[in-house]
Amino acid sequence: MNRPISFSRRSFLAHSAGLAAACVLPRSAVAQAGTRAQPVDATFLFIADIHACRMASGLSPSCLQEGKTDAALLRHVAALNGIAGRQWPAEIGGVATGLRSAGGRIAAPLGLVTGGDITDDGGGQVTEPSEGTQLLQFSQRYQQGVGPDRVHMPVYVGLGNHDLDQNGSPPHVDWYRRELRDYVEINHRAGVFFKPPVPATEYDVDTDCYSWDWGGLHLIQTHRFAGDTGHGAVSSLPWLKQDLATYAGDGRPVVLFQHYGWDSFSIERWDRDGRTYDDQGNGPPHWWSDADRQALLAAIKGYNVVGVFHGHQHEVPMIYQRDGLDIVKPKAAFMGGFALARVTDGYMDVVLGEAAGDNGEIVFTDAFSKQFQT
Repeated sequence: MNRPISFSRRSFLAHSAGLAAACVLPRSAVAQAGTRAQPVDATFLFIADIHACRMASGLSPSCLQEGKTDAALLRHVAALNGIAGRQWPAEIGGVATGLRSAGGRIAAPLGLVTGGDITDDGGGQVTEPSEGTQLLQFSQRYQQGVGPDRVHMPVYVGLGNHDLDQNGSPPHVDWYRRELRDYVEINHRAGVFFKPPVPATEYDVDTDCYSWDWGGLHLIQTHRFAGDTGHGAVSSLPWLKQDLATYAGDGRPVVLFQHYGWDSFSIERWDRDGRTYDDQGNGPPHWWSDADRQALLAAIKGYNVVGVFHGHQHEVPMIYQRDGLDIVKPKAAFMGGFALARVTDGYMDVVLGEAAGDNGEIVFTDAFSKQFQT
């Protein structure tokens, strides 16, 4: 990406990180180490579409009517913090879930992954380059801490269209995007002089995509989607291919996180007759194209991608299949939604749920389980 604002800083950090990596372990050694059998039993949470909406004075337009309030986020945080120790549901609505973990105790989640739109308006900036009120609100609720007003687990940050699509006033056109990307970097990219609170195994400085490992499970954050070139972004597909070859070439399970999905809203196109974007249109895509999806599928072909988690559509919780992928999308976080997942050597369990009260109450709405072939 063309990043004139912070080019020198990031170039210096990239050089420093490269020196540090060279002194620690060459890539080939990492790949060889990755072939050793490692156990897999990872429980984690996924949320998307937080839409932190606070401005210097009040909320952004329509946020109150849409329920994008701090009170809603506090209810959500309480629900997430209260999940550990509950039981995996054996039934939802009187129907057996089929979960391998059904009736068992939910382990403390290893982390909370976000799938984009952490803010409502490019971080909440107005006209001048400065810290965004919405990004600050997000960090006060969804950065690991203590107490009832923030989550109690590591947070892996992903960005969406509401975070990345807003232009600033010239000459600071990219400022809003830069501040959101910088937030990702300071949380996940290790360097010589800075140790992030939630370090990634691999961080791509050009795209701010990153990956990490929980035992033998490899997880990848690609923000809007791998291959995104909107607003001058650099495609992360070359990095994704290299990351998979390095860390997942032994067939270990991989989980992919992004903002856009394969649902009808995410793949809508311009309808010339209706003069709107919908799933009947045959014009330009609204969010990402068929070619974008085919390029992603080609990049992950041959690897053991056991699930894709995304956001973008707010109202409807979804667990579905497209193009041979098992895909999960919870209800928007500001509406209380979340996904709880457990991946082991033998299976993956997923349940979708919602915050149902002010004191950590939750209700599970959907479940999915699949056994891995051996």
